[in-house]
Amino acid sequence: VQLQASGGGLVQAGGSLRLSCAASGSIFSINGVGWYRQAPGKERELVATITSTGSTNYADSVKGRFTVSRDNAKNTAYLQMNSLKPEDTAVYYCNIKEPYYSGGYYLTRSYWGQGTQVTVSS
Repeated sequence: VQLQASGGGLVQAGGSLRLSCAASGSIFSINGVGWYRQAPGKERELVATITSTGSTNYADSVKGRFTVSRDNAKNTAYLQMNSLKPEDTAVYYCNIKEPYYSGGYYLTRSYWGQGTQVTVSS
């Protein structure tokens, strides 16, 4: 499985960007997708998630501004980011966690996209 994140760029505060995460392989439609971000000098943090059935969850810092969605027919997830703030500046990654059963245990494979830079100027 390969994930390709795109859509980042430079935008002024208050602007919008739409990130895309295109997945190869057959696991996309049956697994949840997470969007994470990592700012310089900071740990990677979870921004938003969407389950295979479309249930969503958001970090408090982006609630009301970001919207995560998915199109299973296109094997693509999206992160619509509105009212962007300078503190949203980070590299954004998409992630799929695929559960599987092996040796009597339920385990998880984690797939990451390469990241896309979002820079918000003040």
